[in-house]
Amino acid sequence: MSDLAVPTDTGAGKGAMAARPPSSAGVHAALGVLELLASREPLTLADLSRELGLAKSTLHRVCSILVDRAWIIRDEAGRFELGIRALAAGSRSAQLPIVVGFRSIAAELLTRHDETVCLAALEGDDSVFVAVEETSHPVRLVTHAGSRTPAFASASGRVILASRPPEHVVGDYAGRPLVTPTGRRLNGLAELQQILERVRSEGYAENDGETAVGLYAVSVPVRNGARATLAALTMCVPTSRMTATRRNTIVADLLDEGEKFSRLVEWLPAFTVRSDVRPRSTVG
Repeated sequence: MSDLAVPTDTGAGKGAMAARPPSSAGVHAALGVLELLASREPLTLADLSRELGLAKSTLHRVCSILVDRAWIIRDEAGRFELGIRALAAGSRSAQLPIVVGFRSIAAELLTRHDETVCLAALEGDDSVFVAVEETSHPVRLVTHAGSRTPAFASASGRVILASRPPEHVVGDYAGRPLVTPTGRRLNGLAELQQILERVRSEGYAENDGETAVGLYAVSVPVRNGARATLAALTMCVPTSRMTATRRNTIVADLLDEGEKFSRLVEWLPAFTVRSDVRPRSTVG
């Protein structure tokens, strides 16, 4: 396999090359490496091979090019992590319109409740935090942009899954074991469908101790003008600071702010990320 190789045009084989579409295997391998390193600690070549299911020889060629182009670096122990070019590209995420809108909404929620506020989007089977504004409380969810958790288990993921037709959810989850990060096993697809139907009816999703012990999370959808769900606005609160009265206030405020947020980004097109190579879940 000649991953990421650029064919030399000698003129002799133009017809054959035109008839044969270029391989995208190298591109997929390179993107798989970058996506995995963005969500995990530094990894060795063996780690990358095991996680991505690709031969070490293939990944060695891919990683050599990425190192040469400064997208990744390799430390003295032989572990790879993101390089300056990847970090520079990531730093522009704060300029995305939906993130700019999130900052103003999160500031209002922090002023009222002083609890961590997150913006999440769906990537493959995972809900991924795109932006995070943290509480000033010393006891809080320790997370960061890029943290991910299984969509079926998280409040943010359930909000986005609820916007999909039920038959799409069936296609994605039928026959799969649905065990949350804290070990709760859902009663298969039937329970997940019941949860999503409740989210559609109530307009928000809640999660109590399913993605982290002692964590309550509530999420509302952020929609564009066509009412397509773009992302989820989430508040994360330690259960030690929750009461029934406070829960009702937070849910009501989050619903209001979700609608306000939606008006700010109503011009944005719908987007979602589905990937054949999905890094394992870490934090969420």
